[in-house]
Amino acid sequence: MENSYRFFENKACKYYPCHNGLKDFNCLFCYCPLYHKENCPGNPSYIEKEGRIIKVCTNCTFPHQPDNYEKIIRILSQKV
Repeated sequence: MENSYRFFENKACKYYPCHNGLKDFNCLFCYCPLYHKENCPGNPSYIEKEGRIIKVCTNCTFPHQPDNYEKIIRILSQKV
C-alpha cells in the first residue's frame, strides 16, 4: 500500500512491527484512538492490577488493519 492520509507504514520505527501477522501494517493509529472506548471493536483483554481493571491491547491488530480506517473514523465521529 502507498502512504496516504488513510495509511502510513513506518518501517524505520524501532518497534516495527509491534504486532505480527499483517501483510499491510498501518502505523497511522500507532496509539489506538479507541483505547478509551468501553466497547471497542478490537479484541482487548483485561487484567486486574492493584484493585484496578486495566485494558490490555497487546494482541489487538484492529487499528493496524488498513481496511479499518473508515470504521475507526466513524466511531470517533459519534457523539458521546
